[in-house]
Amino acid sequence: MVIRAQNLYKRFGNFTAVAGVDFYVRRGECFGLLGPNGAGKTSIVRMICGQSPVTAGELTVFGQEVAKKARQIKARIGVVPQEDNLDPELTVWENLMVYAAYFRTRKEEAGQRAREILAFMELEEKAKTVVEELSGGLKRRLAIGRALINRPQLLVLDEPTTGLDPYARRLIWQRVRQLAAAGTTVLLTTHYMEEASQLCDRLVIIHSGRIVEEGAPGDLVLKHAGREALELEVPPSEHGEMVRAGGELVKGWLSLGKRLVLFTENGRELYRRLNDDGGRWSARPGWKWLRPSSLEDVFLKLTGETLEN
Repeated sequence: MVIRAQNLYKRFGNFTAVAGVDFYVRRGECFGLLGPNGAGKTSIVRMICGQSPVTAGELTVFGQEVAKKARQIKARIGVVPQEDNLDPELTVWENLMVYAAYFRTRKEEAGQRAREILAFMELEEKAKTVVEELSGGLKRRLAIGRALINRPQLLVLDEPTTGLDPYARRLIWQRVRQLAAAGTTVLLTTHYMEEASQLCDRLVIIHSGRIVEEGAPGDLVLKHAGREALELEVPPSEHGEMVRAGGELVKGWLSLGKRLVLFTENGRELYRRLNDDGGRWSARPGWKWLRPSSLEDVFLKLTGETLEN
């Protein structure tokens, strides 16, 4: 295992940010920590990277205890924090070369590696541009590229695409897939459901510092929400009766004010059944929307909150 956490805690005074989590990350996989802001994802990442001490529990990276072997572990990982920590007064090229020096990389080798990274992240035309003149998306690409300068065995991405436009986000997704396919282990924190679905082989859903579920994204959706979700506008007083009317077709449900979400394997059949029984309702259900179920549905079902909250 590349990472193993057992009964891991992180406390700040009387506040518990991480409350006894257990998980592992296999070599060569993209593993996700999915949850809203404040769930404890960044606290876990900082402990893994040796930037914050473990309060209690066990945490190993590459089979070594982080508390005892932080220096050796840091030499083998690349980290992209939430906030860009680039040197704004240096050029793109200089940022890469200076960072390579931290790993005592020979200048010739560092130059070769920097050229490879510029091509990989589509930054060749910006090599001589000062960082403070770059857009947010270009800065994020450089931050990821800089984290690759030491050819890390583990790449840690903490909310890598927050605030980026769709093109920049999808370019980064593509590059992360390529790195994982080439054998780099990736640890990704995100509150974007689509990002987790696109990139993660496995993930844990974190809420209030605890892991509430673990598995492959598609498996979790099928387990908790089925293949489809039927959204209806229904008076709250009739939610329970409508769930009962759906019978065995209803795999799970959410009551969100006047909105009722029914999870099912056969949305069209459920839709027909509820319409056939329409005479029993005080009013016909309002807007009906049949759509694929998602990780957002799973998180909401398990925690009662949206990822944005």
